[in-house]
Amino acid sequence: MLSVPAYAGNIALIIDDMGYRKQDADAFILPAEITFAILPHTPYSTAYAQQAAAQNRDVMLHMPMEALAGNKLGPGALTSAMDTHAIKKKLDAALISVPHAIGLNNHMGSKLTQLTLPMQATMDFLRQQQLFFIDSRTTRYSKANKIATRFGVPNTHRQVFLDHFQNEKHIQAQFDRLIRIARKYRNAIGIAHPYPETLRFLQQNLPQLQQMGIRLIPISALMQEKALTLRQSTSDDSPKVGSEE
Repeated sequence: MLSVPAYAGNIALIIDDMGYRKQDADAFILPAEITFAILPHTPYSTAYAQQAAAQNRDVMLHMPMEALAGNKLGPGALTSAMDTHAIKKKLDAALISVPHAIGLNNHMGSKLTQLTLPMQATMDFLRQQQLFFIDSRTTRYSKANKIATRFGVPNTHRQVFLDHFQNEKHIQAQFDRLIRIARKYRNAIGIAHPYPETLRFLQQNLPQLQQMGIRLIPISALMQEKALTLRQSTSDDSPKVGSEE
């Protein structure tokens, strides 16, 4: 009788930037545990979201946000010039273009995620829609997770970008780093992109995870745990009857 390995850690993988190119569809060959983060208002945003849902694959809204370097943002982006109403209107329209989304992560956003008011508007919207937030961590100065927690939005952040450089040596080093983090902290989140080099690497290397005692999990499984922890901490911090708080 074959023994089932005891899992040393869990990895959740997100493929960002889905929606612009027809070639992005090659990512659908990856295991259904891998989440697709889809850019709104792109040529294939709605079709890819529907196809992913048909695979029982988690879908996220990959929301463009203003960057410090002034990068071209793409359609539907959030900027620091917008007020709360404008931000929520943009988020609502983006969500319509990416059906089945269960959470949001930022595309770029090194400027916007540092700003309190835009993040408050974003997290208030996510709370109302019962969506979670994952900070892509494009800046170490991001306030997004702290504000998400304050608004009661389940949240976390990515640990590793796999393919900042599209070559096998770099992707392998980042993949190994992700595994080490999963072993040390039990859970790790990696973000990658639908580059041919990345898809080829993942197809070849993901089957080896189980032999290493690492489990590939959908992002929803990890976020359910985050939501439970957040509810418990909120309950623990709430004023008790008879207290002076």
